[in-house]
Amino acid sequence: MLMGQVFPHLRLRLSKPAQVANFLSQNLFSVLASTWPSPRNHTTPPVSTFISSPFWPSPSRFMAPSTLPRSSLIPSPLPNSVKELTNSASLRSVPPQYATRNPETTIDIEPIIQEEIPTVDFSLLTEGTPEQRAQVVRHLGKACEEWGFFMVVNHGIPESLREAMLDSMMEFFDQTEEEKGEYARKHVMNPIRYGTSFNSTVEDVWYWRDYLRVFVHPVFYSPAKAPPSFREISKEYTTSTRAMGMELLRGIWESLGLEENDMTKALDLHSCYQVLVGNIYPPCPQPELATGLPAHSDHGLLTILLQNGVNGLQVKHRGNWVRVEPLPNSFLVNTGDHLEIVSNGRYKSVLHRAEVNSQSTRMSIVTVVAPSLDAIVEPASQLVSDEHPMMFGGMRYGEFLERLQANRLKEKSMLDLLRLHAE
Repeated sequence: MLMGQVFPHLRLRLSKPAQVANFLSQNLFSVLASTWPSPRNHTTPPVSTFISSPFWPSPSRFMAPSTLPRSSLIPSPLPNSVKELTNSASLRSVPPQYATRNPETTIDIEPIIQEEIPTVDFSLLTEGTPEQRAQVVRHLGKACEEWGFFMVVNHGIPESLREAMLDSMMEFFDQTEEEKGEYARKHVMNPIRYGTSFNSTVEDVWYWRDYLRVFVHPVFYSPAKAPPSFREISKEYTTSTRAMGMELLRGIWESLGLEENDMTKALDLHSCYQVLVGNIYPPCPQPELATGLPAHSDHGLLTILLQNGVNGLQVKHRGNWVRVEPLPNSFLVNTGDHLEIVSNGRYKSVLHRAEVNSQSTRMSIVTVVAPSLDAIVEPASQLVSDEHPMMFGGMRYGEFLERLQANRLKEKSMLDLLRLHAE
């Protein structure tokens, strides 16, 4: 508690005696000076008063050179972003604030496996024969039920547009911190928001990730301090991915035996909420200590993901973490919390996480297709019965989103608040 009070920006996790001793050997005088009372006639007690135990090293170990200003013992604030941090040529290790793992602990290490991920041929869903479409709908429903995750191929979105979106997003992140900082530290529901980690204001340890988050529907926004082409490219890209998402939802409603018009009205999908999120995970000097993003599910109905060719996504399937290696020219799609709610638990949102590496910058571009912010989302009445009781309470989607964004990112913590029955 003492060190956390004196150095709150470090969020230190020092649990071993050696770590504590090493920290105190560098910072003891700052710690003691900041905690002593300072009445006018107060006499500072000698260091030996505090270090009388034979288990402590000699006080001489803690003595700073007399020529060193005391203020220099206080660590400098960290940069505002992971990208700024990694641009430093002196970075050789992960700062304590980003160390989410203890390399000496093996209890929490889970095996990573390879497994074939379901693939959906989008062209057969939209242009195939009735028999082909029916087969794809069944396959889509099975992927949602068993995985909550699938790849989409033959989607018709040009490679040139996808590459342009990746390039424009990288150009945004390549700007100076002053330029990007105009969109930092804003309210969680601001339509344009730039930041690091997930919600650094409430997290003890930060994640190795910077992001740009932009609302694009029903009202379209674009950062003014972005590359000149960003607005045009992002508008075309998000329009295309929204259309693909709606077609996928049409097939999903069919697989659940729900009427498309009923669902469009219930969720107000003509005014659906769509957000564009760019994530950047710079090379990490110690990837075994850091995390891009922890295990979590997504809000909304569907999440559509494009990445720059550097892998790092893992999904939870039947208790195992599966490494995702997408097919060329494909999109990755996962089901969100609100599809789990609407389907009354039949189609579950999938837990996934982002890992980092020491060699290459990974970037992903995410678009979330979701109900209207004003829609009250609850299980479809057609899927509720005595045999299948209502699993979730209803909540306005905008309220769900704001609560989620204002807290720490942890598995299905927000969805679990609405759960009426244990799984």
